[in-house]
Amino acid sequence: MSEHSIISHQQWIKARQELLQKEKELTRLRDHVSQMRRELPWEKVTKDYVFASETGQVSLAELFAGRSQLIIYHFMFDPQWDEGCKSCSLLADHFNPAIVHLEHRDVSMAVVSKAPIEKLKAFKQRMGWNFTWVSSLNNEFNRDYYVSFTEEELKQNKAYYNYHEGAVFPVAEAPGISVFIKQNNSVFHTYSSYSRGLDMFINAYHLLDITPKGRDEDKLIYSMEWIRHHDRYDDDSFVDPYTKLISK
Repeated sequence: MSEHSIISHQQWIKARQELLQKEKELTRLRDHVSQMRRELPWEKVTKDYVFASETGQVSLAELFAGRSQLIIYHFMFDPQWDEGCKSCSLLADHFNPAIVHLEHRDVSMAVVSKAPIEKLKAFKQRMGWNFTWVSSLNNEFNRDYYVSFTEEELKQNKAYYNYHEGAVFPVAEAPGISVFIKQNNSVFHTYSSYSRGLDMFINAYHLLDITPKGRDEDKLIYSMEWIRHHDRYDDDSFVDPYTKLISK
């Protein structure tokens, strides 16, 4: 953390007022971008996606649960893994408190992963979550929404992600969020976001952003290296699964 000058209260108020003007500019810009996001055209979902759930098969349309809007978080959980991504888990820790409020604004939320439902169910129980979590193991949903990569793409370190072709994650699964709306028995895709676009959904980060040290990640191998599953911060045996992969 850099050295900070110590000033009088009146000087501090003046400096804070100057920053407030920039914060207001950012707020107005965010509102404008949010309006542009809502005005994006829609694309019709033409595939009949069927997922495995804890109670049996469920279609994409059924995930709306009687509401007209649906948010899906693409949670990184490869079929070969024994637990879900620790960074995605940080986001998922924010879901339960928000979902009850979303549902009263005509929005349902579900989480989708490639891992089999048995693994999702066990990890969900371990983490203490109760949101809807379904498996896309037997459909093309992850590929169609650009969050799963093939072995060939990993070998070449080149795939389509975050709306451009370039270097990919060192693992076969990537995070993302997608939004859908249902009208007249048809489902439409309205929005998706990936990479740093997911930052806005991590409330813990935004709380860190107002502290003197901020996120304090500059010296880490990668930005989210410090994160652990919420039940493993006191686990001295924890080994970060991504550090070696990203260091290559």
